[in-house]
Amino acid sequence: MYDLIVLGGGPAGYLAAERAGSAGLSVLLIEKRSLGGVCLNEGCIPSKALLHCAKVFDYTKHADQYGIKVADSQIDHKAVVERKNKVVKTLVAGVQSLMKAKKVTVINDTGIITGRNTVKVSDTEYEGRYLIVCTGSEPIIPPIPGVKEGLKSGMIVTNREILDLESVPKNLVIIGGGVIGLEMASYFNSVGSAVTVIEMLPNIAGPTDREISSILLKNYTAKGISFKTGCRVTKVTEDSVVYESEGKEYSAPADKVLLSVGRRPCTEGIGLEAAGVYCEKGAIVTDKRCLTNIPNIYAAGDVNGRSMLAHTAYREAEVAVNNILGKKDIMRYNAIPSVIYTNPEVASVGETQESAEKAGLDFEAFVMPMMYSGRYVAENMSGDGICKIIVDKKTKTLLGAHLIGNYASEIIYGAGLMIEMQMRIDDIKELVFPHPTVCEIIRETIFAVH
Repeated sequence: MYDLIVLGGGPAGYLAAERAGSAGLSVLLIEKRSLGGVCLNEGCIPSKALLHCAKVFDYTKHADQYGIKVADSQIDHKAVVERKNKVVKTLVAGVQSLMKAKKVTVINDTGIITGRNTVKVSDTEYEGRYLIVCTGSEPIIPPIPGVKEGLKSGMIVTNREILDLESVPKNLVIIGGGVIGLEMASYFNSVGSAVTVIEMLPNIAGPTDREISSILLKNYTAKGISFKTGCRVTKVTEDSVVYESEGKEYSAPADKVLLSVGRRPCTEGIGLEAAGVYCEKGAIVTDKRCLTNIPNIYAAGDVNGRSMLAHTAYREAEVAVNNILGKKDIMRYNAIPSVIYTNPEVASVGETQESAEKAGLDFEAFVMPMMYSGRYVAENMSGDGICKIIVDKKTKTLLGAHLIGNYASEIIYGAGLMIEMQMRIDDIKELVFPHPTVCEIIRETIFAVH
């Protein structure tokens, strides 16, 4: 018998196995594909590898603005994909080595829960004192006419296949203007595709603060991406995507179509019913300890549907393992950062102006242009980035922070820490920020609060 069986080897799964192994528990990790899950193999890491190459290419195209002459720069998409594959291979090997170092037993096969303490792999049943379900999520496939046929022919792709395209499509239509859709729109726009993004909502970037998402929309419209917001896709043909707007039908030419309308937890076919684990709307229900309704079964990562982000999965895994080890720990979701790795980057944490209004909070919003950062001005010939903060009027604590501009992804954690620690604005004003840095924009915006 193992102390712990972990079902799924993505961010939640492999980190849970590592933490448990480090604590001396005997651990079995079961992953049907490759260690690292969606994030490492077909999500976070490979997409960032592509986006970084595109960013470097963008710099060469506009190098003259910085006094640098680059003659006829070109991008080799095939070489970019090869580099991406090397990055993924290196990091997967790193996870494998980590599991070995922590004496975690890894089985690359499909595991099915057969009871509260048992998981079956092929013809072998394994027993564990505790179980953590980390089976992740998968793309939602909407019942749009032509989608099944398009997926079968390869004309329609998901986040998995888009990363391995052998060539850059002339016309790329993206169904869904969320994080995945926008990041792929960013890459393929940079490398030469004519990109059209069709989004059913009136805005892009999902729950992102509207002022921020509007700036991003303006930036990418200027770069040539065509956005069709408030539109509903009615069908996909062999060479186009048909959509409806205000009662009228339109068509967008497509050589490839990226389907990115969201993800859903992978809870079907893994045997949850055999253990009596309770699900709601397709997601495993967990409490603050990441514990299910079954005393020895926990769930972490996308499978609980709470916050489908790799860094959330990491923390949930730690909370689950800590509780298994007898250490009191709870999961908090009020200060989880989110990032869109476009160029410019978007980063957010905490309440948006819209969510604060919906919750009936008594707040004030303060906005400062990124041009108030000396480093931002030094590194950008132009830019309309901003830092926006949401402040509780009564307690004068930070409720939310939102940035659009370079380095946003690297500095948002600071604002998240301020929210997590419930720091008062006067306390934040006493902090010393390094100069010159882009992160100083947070300090500048804080000083706008009277």
